[in-house]
Amino acid sequence: AGFLAFREVDVLANLLGKLRRENPELYPQVTLVDGNGVLHPRGFGLASHLGVITGSPTIGIGKNLHSIDGLMRHEVERDFKREVKEGKRCFTVLRGKSSTIHGIALQTTEKSTKPIYVSIGHGVSLETARQVVTRCSITRIPEPVRQADLRSRELIRSWKS
Repeated sequence: AGFLAFREVDVLANLLGKLRRENPELYPQVTLVDGNGVLHPRGFGLASHLGVITGSPTIGIGKNLHSIDGLMRHEVERDFKREVKEGKRCFTVLRGKSSTIHGIALQTTEKSTKPIYVSIGHGVSLETARQVVTRCSITRIPEPVRQADLRSRELIRSWKS
């Protein structure tokens, strides 16, 4: 793992702090983070780090699965696709060899065949995280994360031109 939390957490925490000071009425009840929570090789990804530092509830959103505790991406995706095809469920619990539940592989829309990986960041249950992410999803990626990604890329393009 590349220590994403240490590279990005200060910037995100400062932005949330500024929002809390200047526009407290807009401060989020929960923050969806484009990075893992406890579904992380060290059990504490960007979503967990940000939540602890800010004291705010956070949910980790991963687009790819880290291989941890015996969870292998190709196996999880194979099983997930089989269950979705069979109409069994729209999420798969990610339980490692240690019996620890690290998160879920979630189908966010009926057309999605590739899951996103949702995990507790800080201050929320896994079931609450699943419900929030499902309700925020129009496409595979939850809309708050998708919009942040699109808008940041647009800003970077404008700086380059």
